[in-house]
Amino acid sequence: MPGKFQLKKSKSGKFHFNLLATNGQIILTSEMYEAKASAVNGIASVQKNGGDAARYEKLVGKDGSPYFVLKATNGQVIGQSQMYSGEAARDNGIQSCINNAPGAATDDQTAV
Repeated sequence: MPGKFQLKKSKSGKFHFNLLATNGQIILTSEMYEAKASAVNGIASVQKNGGDAARYEKLVGKDGSPYFVLKATNGQVIGQSQMYSGEAARDNGIQSCINNAPGAATDDQTAV
């Protein structure tokens, strides 16, 4: 099973997406968008930028847990990872995004 994007609608009516790895785990989460079209554009941006290792910024949370963000060419954050147990796990998450994002299909769950 290849990686895929899950496009969802929250209870508040906003849209967001997750990039799932081949094992079904979430590796990247978007911000909340007011319009579905904006979320779809966000997915396209992740597909475009996700294959470029230079677009990832490695960060550390307040509790010391490593995580990463993916940035578009304009510097805007287009997705954030979960918190990882260590730097190696975070780096594996980045590699999973690089491998999965460019060709991932979208599973639109907003009509459910």
